[in-house]
Amino acid sequence: MIEEILEPENLAQAWKRVKANKGAPGIDGMTVEDFPAFARKEWPRITNAIAEGTYRPAPVRRSWIDKPDGTKRPLGIPTVLDRVIQQAVAQVLGPVFEVGFSEHSHGYRPGRSAAKAVAEMEAGWTEGRRHAVECDLKSFFDTVNHDRLMKALLEKCRCRRTLGLIGRYLRAGVVLTDGTFEATPLGVPQGGPLSPLLANSALDPLDKELEARGHKFARYADDFIVMVRSAKAANRVLAGLIRYCEGRLQLVVNRAKSRAAPLKSCAFLGYKLNQRAKLAWTEKAQHRFKEKVKEITRRNRGHRVQTVIDELRLYVRGWLNYFRFSSTYKEVLELAAWVRRRVRLYYWKQWKQPRTRRRHLLALGADPGTVHMATRSRKGYWRMSQNEIVRYALNNRWLEEQGVPDVRAIWIVLHYGKDARV
Repeated sequence: MIEEILEPENLAQAWKRVKANKGAPGIDGMTVEDFPAFARKEWPRITNAIAEGTYRPAPVRRSWIDKPDGTKRPLGIPTVLDRVIQQAVAQVLGPVFEVGFSEHSHGYRPGRSAAKAVAEMEAGWTEGRRHAVECDLKSFFDTVNHDRLMKALLEKCRCRRTLGLIGRYLRAGVVLTDGTFEATPLGVPQGGPLSPLLANSALDPLDKELEARGHKFARYADDFIVMVRSAKAANRVLAGLIRYCEGRLQLVVNRAKSRAAPLKSCAFLGYKLNQRAKLAWTEKAQHRFKEKVKEITRRNRGHRVQTVIDELRLYVRGWLNYFRFSSTYKEVLELAAWVRRRVRLYYWKQWKQPRTRRRHLLALGADPGTVHMATRSRKGYWRMSQNEIVRYALNNRWLEEQGVPDVRAIWIVLHYGKDARV
């Protein structure tokens, strides 16, 4: 198998993927742009070391990303060289493991998505499963047992050199933000091309156990939900999951975030079932959306309005694309009006002086006889964004011409297709 990994065509494809994904440098500071010159000089030596089993990966660079709950998730950023090697390994091992993975596993797999995972929640209700178990694995990526993971990989990969290379990646360690080195006796560092495959391999025994018990479930990475027919069954399944995860898999279940509950009160990947048992985004997901839009349109950012609108359009389209299956038309209308109001607020702040505001309002068709009622008002920015004169001048059509995203129109097209009437 190591020969397949080191085939020139496989390595070239791996480099294309890494180059397309870009990404930050690792601990060596090498950028994606710098890599080709380095590879032309050093690649024969590196491939020879990999083939002989003497190659030693560099530690990953610790980085942090914000989580919705206010905490931070650790990321490990490998060097560009190690990203290419990991990608080459994943391209060969992926198809070997893919055929054996569960139909209920949807994360980081070809032809699968979060949308298909949440659709199983809706299908569970249709089948009469009115209760569910939400199970949260505490710091999953940081607590994966290496010995158990390597044993799971050995069942399908008999190449000792490939397994040895993977093991060295697992134990490569982390360089923290202060420059100190930290060993990694446990865990799968998030951030490398190989991490998704290793994570799915580590949790595949859980999938198989749930299948053997005949449960309806969906898993996306370390997020999963099990749907059952009664409250009693839900409590029994939760207890069984805790025993299995902490006993057999040596993973820690976060009891504060794990529970047995009615299915309609559960959330999975930002979705829930509404009163009509249709998929809808959760209140928490909408709150995160508003917080991000507020951040983008924060009135003291000082950016050009067009820069703010471009950033807003990119975020809104991405968010709506993820939640396109949400049956929340009423909420869509409210969000559409709210987003436009945030943009009006930003314009009003940018214009600052009364004379500047007067000039812009008049240019946009405001009544010269009443415009002073807006420009001389002492009301705050948020209240003025809803002022009748301001709304008349910065009307919906004009905002759309400036590039402000129309939440309603985007959602309708995503939800019903391009031929839907907006």
